[in-house]
Amino acid sequence: MTADIHETVRLHYAEAARDVLQGTSCCSDESSFGSQLYSALEREELPDAAVLASLGCGNPMMVADLHEGERVLDLGSGGGIDVLLSARRVGPTGRAFGLDMTDEMLTLARQNAATAGATNVEFLKGHIEEIPLPAGSIDVVISNCVVNLAADKPAVFREIARVLRPGGRIGIADILADDSLTPEKRAELGSYAGCIAGALSFSEYRAGLAAAGMSDVAITVSHEVGGGMFSALVKATKPATGGASDAGASGAEAATVPAGVTAAPASQADCCGTGCDCGAAE
Repeated sequence: MTADIHETVRLHYAEAARDVLQGTSCCSDESSFGSQLYSALEREELPDAAVLASLGCGNPMMVADLHEGERVLDLGSGGGIDVLLSARRVGPTGRAFGLDMTDEMLTLARQNAATAGATNVEFLKGHIEEIPLPAGSIDVVISNCVVNLAADKPAVFREIARVLRPGGRIGIADILADDSLTPEKRAELGSYAGCIAGALSFSEYRAGLAAAGMSDVAITVSHEVGGGMFSALVKATKPATGGASDAGASGAEAATVPAGVTAAPASQADCCGTGCDCGAAE
């Protein structure tokens, strides 16, 4: 099952990378939904191919709160947009790592890093369920619409907690399901590679992070992508000292989708749902 999911996702995003290398984007024009989640200033900092390869559902830079000298890891780094933005924020004394399992995406990301002249970046091949970095070596883990693609999400959360230093934190954009939607219903709404079938519910996401030892879990909905599926930003912290994790009040309050969430326009729902790519290969 795990191998099947990995291969399905890999093939899907390998094709997306090849499209970008040939000068096209996932949504057939240069204003793909993923890139529009970044400010014009952020997009101006990047090579065109990195912007074209942005297939995410949010902007983890909004919650990552990066600082000079930090070490950042992007899970499912795709064409490298978030790695390159992170590298600028952490500066020459910091380092930004990207992890991806797809050779085509790694080729694209390294090409983009070279074009950008980024020297404090490193792209690694591997699965996010088995991160090829030492324990306690990362200050911030980010990801953009990729955890939902993982075959073993508890393993992903454990690996995040393992590589983070004590006091480290996460800033993740992802697709989450309303707690009322069963896994079977999510599968009916969209595909695994389209970021829908594999999405966790709000309560499952919080519980998974807490079980891995993360605390202060907070989930903020950015918009509805349709059918009870939401794009959201997730924050959490690895406790500075050992001990049982506690999601805290912010995690509990985030269990319910806030009233008045505005549904995304149809074109956005398609591009981050069943009709287009959403995120990078893990």
